[in-house]
Amino acid sequence: MLGCVIHGQGDLRVAELPVPEPGPGQALVAVRYGGVCGSDLHYWRHGGVGDFRLREPMVLGHEVVGTVVEYGPGASGPATGTAVAVHPATPCGVCPECSNGRRNVCRDTRYLGSAARHPHVQGGFAARVVVPCEQVRALPDGLELRRAALAEPLSVALHAVRRAGEVAGRHVLVTGAGPIGCLVVAAAKAAGAAHVTVTDLLPEALEYARIAGAGTVVRADDPDDAGWPGEVEVAIEASGVAAGLDTCLRRVRRGGVVVQLGMLPPGQSPFAGNLVVSREIELRGAFRFDTEFDEALALLAVEPAFDGLVSAVVPVGDAESAFGLAADRSRSCKVLLDFTSAP
Repeated sequence: MLGCVIHGQGDLRVAELPVPEPGPGQALVAVRYGGVCGSDLHYWRHGGVGDFRLREPMVLGHEVVGTVVEYGPGASGPATGTAVAVHPATPCGVCPECSNGRRNVCRDTRYLGSAARHPHVQGGFAARVVVPCEQVRALPDGLELRRAALAEPLSVALHAVRRAGEVAGRHVLVTGAGPIGCLVVAAAKAAGAAHVTVTDLLPEALEYARIAGAGTVVRADDPDDAGWPGEVEVAIEASGVAAGLDTCLRRVRRGGVVVQLGMLPPGQSPFAGNLVVSREIELRGAFRFDTEFDEALALLAVEPAFDGLVSAVVPVGDAESAFGLAADRSRSCKVLLDFTSAP
């Protein structure tokens, strides 16, 4: 079967891989679509994401949907042929974080397509993938696979909004209008936010934010843009750059909440720490998700506007061009790999 394997910085290969067989408690899924995530792009462009560095070849991908092929011994789930989404995380279930309901920060989790541990956890960008059967979710009625491919990144956005606390009736600022930032807009609106302002450097990206439901969009490099809010109750940093965090800290009101969602570069990042003190700003991190995956599927099933965030579907054989397109935010939002023709 065909799969997308990253060997190092700039070294992405579409390769023939052995077809896996499901073991005890596992499901074999025929992958239809795989969404190219910002972390996939970081592995491709930089050889790592944040502090997680490649140490061996790794199949990329954790945003995958498809159909059930078969189950291994003792496993059960949606009937074979059922359209499903794959939850990419396998928490250990026994660490203090798992025991306290924080499975998304499990200290020994396995996450598809992640170099956070060694040996790396191979990902889902392959024509067939084996996962624990409890991570397979049947799609709600009316939800097609193409839109369902947004379930994983939407789950990330839903978790970030949850970390922000109460957003209903509030003005939310989102810095960064990439795929995750746009989905944060949608998640905030679904949670009842009264108004969402989004900042970015690219006008094309800001148009996708409008599709997602942003009430105001602002050029981040234009201090005179009339759309800049005086202050907001909640700010969510989704760009992954220190300048975005600085904007959030300076625009949130005293006693407000800032959520750092974007993965900052490895090492130390400067930030306006004095504002955290003098304004008693609550700075919270948001990492991945847990039960939000099922909420994401339910939301996708009832909101066709999400279709507008899928900007391209590319055959897996052209994976490198798909990655190049996904990396160019002036031309794309969410790019999907199509494994339909993959053997």
